[in-house]
Amino acid sequence: MDPTTAIDVRAALSIATKAAEAGAQVLQYYARHREQLQINFKMRNDLVSQADQEAEQAIIEVLQKLSPDFGIIAEESGGTAQGQAFWVIDPLDGTTNFLHGIPHYAVSIALVARAATTMPGRPPLSRTEPVAGLVYDPNRNEYFSALYGQGAWLNQERMYCSQTETLTDALVATGFPFRDFGFADQYMPMMQAGIQQTRGLRRLGSAALDLAWVAAGRFDAYWEMGLAPWDVAAGTLIAREAGAHCADLYHEEHWPASGDIYCAPPALAQVMHQELIAPHLGKRTAKAPDWYLSVPGQSQS
Repeated sequence: MDPTTAIDVRAALSIATKAAEAGAQVLQYYARHREQLQINFKMRNDLVSQADQEAEQAIIEVLQKLSPDFGIIAEESGGTAQGQAFWVIDPLDGTTNFLHGIPHYAVSIALVARAATTMPGRPPLSRTEPVAGLVYDPNRNEYFSALYGQGAWLNQERMYCSQTETLTDALVATGFPFRDFGFADQYMPMMQAGIQQTRGLRRLGSAALDLAWVAAGRFDAYWEMGLAPWDVAAGTLIAREAGAHCADLYHEEHWPASGDIYCAPPALAQVMHQELIAPHLGKRTAKAPDWYLSVPGQSQS
């Protein structure tokens, strides 16, 4: 694709929706036939089944057919960030929930465009970032979507984050260390502060849905450490387009590709970072993937 060609993000979102539905069809089949699941261990508490793999393949087939010029980065099969823009896919966010029969998981698909990319009616991007995002919850048939600079939607309705400004009024989602415990000494005091200072903490087990629920105003805020870029690519855009401040915990990356993230309405986000997060942050233990760091024109400020 010619780098000066504008990307039609609405068309991209339509493609992402078709792909997510194809992946979800696989997931829901196995949700009804859990006895057929074969589970493998990538590492401690990091599971993968043929449901993840087959759903991912179904998603990739749709994306390759309908958007052959875009590269693909997928959780299970990898890929390359080739082209002017590339898809970042999590075919099953909430694998542990899924494998235990808990109906709280989602398909997450984002289109990430390189710096200098243009979209109809908008100036070129100054940095590389997601420009179309979809988080699909097949159990509730809820489509959380967003387009860069155009807003966020829950199904067909425009979606906005809450207006909560104080921790005492905030219901906050989080995710415990479960795979990499190298940052547990930073995370645990944050959780302790959250228990004491917020209306309540919730840990539901799907980062993509946590971000989408902040966008929808169900949660007031969310933070987590040790995620992967495909966990947060779509959700970051959706939350931002719903009015939330969604950022890297260390304030080093424009979008939190290293997987250390917090998200809340702007006033609450400032308080949350100052009082719950910053006092306990140490050295970052995660690293953004090479395909993010090596993108031409990327600024890390």
